[in-house]
Amino acid sequence: MAISTHSARITGPVSYQAAGGALQQIPLGPCLVELAGGSLVDIIWGHSGQRCAALPTVDVEAARHQGHLVLLD
Repeated sequence: MAISTHSARITGPVSYQAAGGALQQIPLGPCLVELAGGSLVDIIWGHSGQRCAALPTVDVEAARHQGHLVLLD
């Protein structure tokens, strides 16, 4: 399975479920989006890529449609 990685920017609220089930917001700013063709998309952020979340593809597409996640490449 091929994985494609894209540079992106979070520009509005994008939620993910953190450990313990609490909803958290991915911080505004640069991130990477890894697509593997499945039902989940990995979003990676932080100065050294130290934080990540796996989001359902439908949630990522909704964030893109709302302009809260912008692919840069």
